[in-house]
Amino acid sequence: MTSLLEVTSLKSGYGLVPILTGISIAVEAGEFVGILGHNGMGKTTLLRTLMGYLPATEGTIQFGGADLTRLATHQRARHGLGLVPQGREIFPTLTVLDNLRIGCAMSNRDEKAAVDVVLSDFPRLKRLLDRPGGALSGGEQQLLALARCLCADPKLVLLDEPTEGVQPSIIDEIIDTLTALREKRPDFTIVLVEQNLDFIAALSQRVMIIQKGAITREIAATDLADIEIVGEFVGFKH
Repeated sequence: MTSLLEVTSLKSGYGLVPILTGISIAVEAGEFVGILGHNGMGKTTLLRTLMGYLPATEGTIQFGGADLTRLATHQRARHGLGLVPQGREIFPTLTVLDNLRIGCAMSNRDEKAAVDVVLSDFPRLKRLLDRPGGALSGGEQQLLALARCLCADPKLVLLDEPTEGVQPSIIDEIIDTLTALREKRPDFTIVLVEQNLDFIAALSQRVMIIQKGAITREIAATDLADIEIVGEFVGFKH
């Protein structure tokens, strides 16, 4: 059986500085997979390379049976790959509604219908539709960034540090929303980069540890409750 995402011996970096040193991963449709590691280990570089913002210097990226390795970012999006970037990168001067409409650009769905579907999953945003994105709280901006990505109806969402600068109540709301989406869409798939152990444990079925640009170990999300494992392979605290 072919995985939804198959990454083989992937290398990438910034100019002459190598970051990814040969990553191979496979993600099945419907999986929520976590990527955990210290800052500077290659987590964000991996997601940006998968999405096409950084070129792969070696290796391949197969998605849904198609070779995405040399495709442009917008072409990858049309294949069903979506990214919610670290720092959210919403359009601060545009309204919440216009941010969502931009998210629909990569979809063949009717724009109004797509926005209505997403708003049903993100009810907090309904009362904010006319507000500029920059006027939202950090947590509300994170909800908007996730909702905007989902307007394109991606098959797989690359989610980069979604709890950064977000208040605990909205972190819980993001967990509840993503869990509900998984129940509604059994094929909904996420690759999640995160340093909040409680968040990654709540959502991920398995977690890959990245160190110095390579996947060094895979653990079950339940293993994140084991202080010895976390200390030895990750070095983080709850």
